[in-house]
Amino acid sequence: MAVYTDVSDAELSAFVARYDIGALLSAKGIAEGVENSNFLLQTESGFYILTLYEKRVNEADLPFFIGLMDHLAERGITCPRPVRDREGRALQRLAGRPAAMVTFLSGMSVNRPEAVHCAELGRTLARLHAAGADFSLRRANALSLAGWRPLCEQARDQADSVSPGLRARIADDLAALEAAWPRGLPEGVIHADLFPNNVFFLGERLSGLIDFYFACNDAFAYDLAICLNAWCFEPDGSFNITKGHAMTHAYEEVRPLTEAEVAALPVLARGAGLRFLLTRLVDWLNVPPGALVKPLDPLEYDRKLGFHRHATSAADYGLMR
Repeated sequence: MAVYTDVSDAELSAFVARYDIGALLSAKGIAEGVENSNFLLQTESGFYILTLYEKRVNEADLPFFIGLMDHLAERGITCPRPVRDREGRALQRLAGRPAAMVTFLSGMSVNRPEAVHCAELGRTLARLHAAGADFSLRRANALSLAGWRPLCEQARDQADSVSPGLRARIADDLAALEAAWPRGLPEGVIHADLFPNNVFFLGERLSGLIDFYFACNDAFAYDLAICLNAWCFEPDGSFNITKGHAMTHAYEEVRPLTEAEVAALPVLARGAGLRFLLTRLVDWLNVPPGALVKPLDPLEYDRKLGFHRHATSAADYGLMR
């Protein structure tokens, strides 16, 4: 989440007037994240999130995202639901950008996840994978293996200005992953961006998932690998195997992993680490002037990759068989 596009009060009020949700009372830009322009709106009927789609979001993908949120909500996954105007439209245009409004979820994200949070996330992730099984639309993962080399090329000439030797480390990781990337794993709809700031809790109970704008079709175990990266490392870059065990064990309570998925987990985790290093690095080097945005530190994932390069089995991530 971020704000790249300014929207006037008059434009926001006219936009809200298309819906049966009462008049606009307040609007606040949300600075967290790096992808789209987001606003918290309060109207006479409650709170909503307004998103203007920017940057990497392809407008042709928006029906997938909107439809997926409705599909998952109907199957018991607590996530935002698109709000439709008086003519039944969920997708709009505002300030020259595609736009949509979704319902507001109660809860708070956790800054320092504990094992209990990791278990809740693992269990819910498996439920999400099951709930998406009969979703009719498909979307390829543009930020999987085939998309990493173009990102590498974008950042290559400036990578060492961020950290000495980063260009060579990225090149080595990419070459290793291109040689070893697994094929034919069980797949379906994945979230692909379930960082702690996209997961809400009420106490220790997971209360909702948000931000489905990287969702796509890919390997389920890759989605789990993304979550291991996002939830189970400590600030010093060390992997917390207790958290990893909690997450993977809870996931398998709902959906047991195949032997092929277990064997592939170290490569998938390394790939997930490189994916977020590269997108963060490109964003770090290309912040638009004047944008209300806080670019995320790419070197966090450089440190995590230091662990992944030496992992040899799923047991290194707490998955015990």
